[in-house]
Parts: sequence; C-alpha cells; structure tokens
Amino acid sequence: MFDLNNLLRDNIKKLTPYSSARDEFKGEASVYLDANENSLGSPLTKWYNRYPDPLQWKVKEKLSAIKGVRPENIFLGNGSDECIDILYRAFCDPGKDNIIICPPTYGMYEVSANINDVAIRKVPLTPAYQLNLEGIEDAVDEHTKIIWLCSPNNPTGNSLNREDVELVLNNFAGLVVVDEAYINFSRHRSFVQELEEYPNLVVLQTLSKAWGLAGLRLGMAFAGESIINIYNKVKPPYNISEATQELVLKALEEVGMVNDMIRILVDQRNQLAKALSEVELVQKIHPSDANFLLVQMPDANKVYNFLLEKGIVVRDRSKVTLCEGCLRITVGTEVENNKLISALKDFTP
Repeated sequence: MFDLNNLLRDNIKKLTPYSSARDEFKGEASVYLDANENSLGSPLTKWYNRYPDPLQWKVKEKLSAIKGVRPENIFLGNGSDECIDILYRAFCDPGKDNIIICPPTYGMYEVSANINDVAIRKVPLTPAYQLNLEGIEDAVDEHTKIIWLCSPNNPTGNSLNREDVELVLNNFAGLVVVDEAYINFSRHRSFVQELEEYPNLVVLQTLSKAWGLAGLRLGMAFAGESIINIYNKVKPPYNISEATQELVLKALEEVGMVNDMIRILVDQRNQLAKALSEVELVQKIHPSDANFLLVQMPDANKVYNFLLEKGIVVRDRSKVTLCEGCLRITVGTEVENNKLISALKDFTP
C-alpha cells in the first residue's frame, strides 16, 4: 500500500522551507520594497532587477492547458536533472535506502543516486529492451524508495510495454518515475493522464527535445499534489529565472510550430533509418520512438573516431550494457543526415 508519509525522509517532514519575499506576497503592486532588489533596474532591462515568480504560475497555467493537468500537479525544475535530484533528497535516506534502475537507461538516475549516497540496484532490460518484471520484484525490499523507468528509453529509443509499467505501478509501494523526455516523438500515450489513478506516479518531461529549448534548462515533473508540494518545499526559492519563464511562455504560444517540427523530425528519422539500412557497414537499426537511432556496427568505436575526423559527432554507446557495438545517432536536418550517410559509406574497416 502506497503511503507517501512512510516514504518521506524524517528531516524533510520536519523541514520549514525558506520563505522568500515573493512567497509572502503574491500578486501585482506598483512599489516593491520587500526583497532587497536593486530599485534602479539592471544593465539589461528593468524587469531583471526583480526576483522571478518562485512557483512559475503563468508558465504552469499555460502548460496546464497544453498537457491537460491542473497547475497544482506540475513542478518546474532547472532541467529534468533537478526534478530527479529532489526526489533523492526528499525521499531517500543516505546510506540506508535504495533505488532500482533498468540499464541501459539515462545515466543521471545513477549519478544522482551516487551523489546522494543512495544504493543502486540494477535490473537490466531484457534483450528486447523491455522490463524484467521478475527481476524488479526480486530486487525490491523494504528500503526501496524509487523505481526509475525511461520510456521512450535512452539510449535504446524504444517505448516500454505499457502493461508492464502499469504492473509495476500497481504492485510497488514506493515512487515509480516514468521519464518521458522523448514522448513527443512517440505515438504512445503519455502517463500524465494517469496521475489520479496512481498516487505513486511521477512523470518527467522536458522542453529540451521536441520543443527545442535545451539551452533554457526547463524540466517538468507531473504528480499528485502531495508530491508536488514536497518538490516545492525542497527546491531552491528561485530555481527558474525570469528570462527562462519569459522565453518559455513565448515558446508555448507556438504549439503548431512545434508539432510541425515533430512531424519533420519523425519523417527524417524514418528516412535516416532507411538510408542506414542500405549502408553495408550497418548490422542493425533498433526501432525508435525518439529523435535518435541506436545503430549496431562492427568496431563502433573506430567508426565513431572516423566520423569525428569528418567533423560529425555522434554518441559512442558501445560500452553500455546491452548496447555493445552501438552508436547513438541523433536525427539531424536532411543535410546533416546526408553528410552522415556519405561519411559512413566512405568508411573502410
């Protein structure tokens, strides 16, 4: 049985969060003399001398309309990495608790666990890159606080079977985090719409991929209001800058443009996969629901270095569990993809 209070660290239960000037006053005023800001402005613009909204309500309200969830069910982080780190700091007792990851998967789950001194239990995916449900069940004990699931998965590109994820959600008393950084490139339904059904569910998304805003560093966590309240209790007071909030609000007006970019990238992904299949060097192209392809070939490291010499940078994943001999190739523009294919055809073992 899921009980949020049993998962939470004792020090977080007792924590009195920092109360900023903008937490204590909400709304609009003509004279602000409460936050020790520079009243004369800044070298950039008058706006940036003021602290930003600490809870980013305007951005959340806009996202609420796009995602179909209440603003109170949204947390905004300095990239998804902050959304990941806060869960460790709030729920996992250092040196005592553990989490489960399913490699190959996104590396920050492990890095953040190590930073927070939380034990890691690895249950590798099956050769088909799906969940090993029996392995996960065997790995869980009374100190397991979080299971991390990435779907579509990075670096494999495939989506996890929805029924398997639901099985984990229904049978695990801790938090289940479904990282959907690449969901916009997939035809699979997001788990964001399942928040009311699963109180232990946290869904991560980002504006770095489909929205093309990697430089702004805005990650999103969707969860029940009780979990979002804990996020807000632990986060730094002003974790999202005013400039980021302004630019994100502007970008969120362009849903049509983003959908067009997604269609183009998915089409380019399919064309790139077809072109790669005609390259003699390529042994296997793994199915992808993301904006990249995992491609197997002989001596992947040698190919990686050859491409570097040609000024083409891909990701060498050949030393990652279950990705032996593989390069991860992001879908580029048509011109960039053609340069890649031409270079691969020039490669001689």
